[in-house]
Amino acid sequence: MELSCKSEYALLALLALAANAASGEPLQIRQIAAEQHIPDRYLEQLLATLRRGGLVRSQRGAKGGYVLAQEPWQVTLFDVVSCIEGVEGQSAEGAREARSLEGSVILDVWQEACQAADTVLQKYTLQDLLEKRDARRQLDIMYYI
Repeated sequence: MELSCKSEYALLALLALAANAASGEPLQIRQIAAEQHIPDRYLEQLLATLRRGGLVRSQRGAKGGYVLAQEPWQVTLFDVVSCIEGVEGQSAEGAREARSLEGSVILDVWQEACQAADTVLQKYTLQDLLEKRDARRQLDIMYYI
């Protein structure tokens, strides 16, 4: 239940796209990479995965780049993490068999914790993250005045 670097970078890239969604203009990899401090090559691989998962669309050409495939309020954090980490990895953990009674108890609690984490991730969308970011920016501005 740790936030992987891969998922964090994917979420940062999607937040950049979500913040730009109203304009309808695609963002290029180098723009996102510079803004979010993500290595270009790594971001390229992540965006390819997100495209295959149906979360982003790519546009070719001189003014090409990436845009969200859905509105920011429609994309949950669970969708993103599932796309990047793969659902198979999560179900494989749950399918593991305990070697002892104590191990069984530990696995039960671990599965409950994973389900709780999934519930929280399903509750929040990219739009929610943008709103939280904007609220923190306002607090920071107010603090320095």
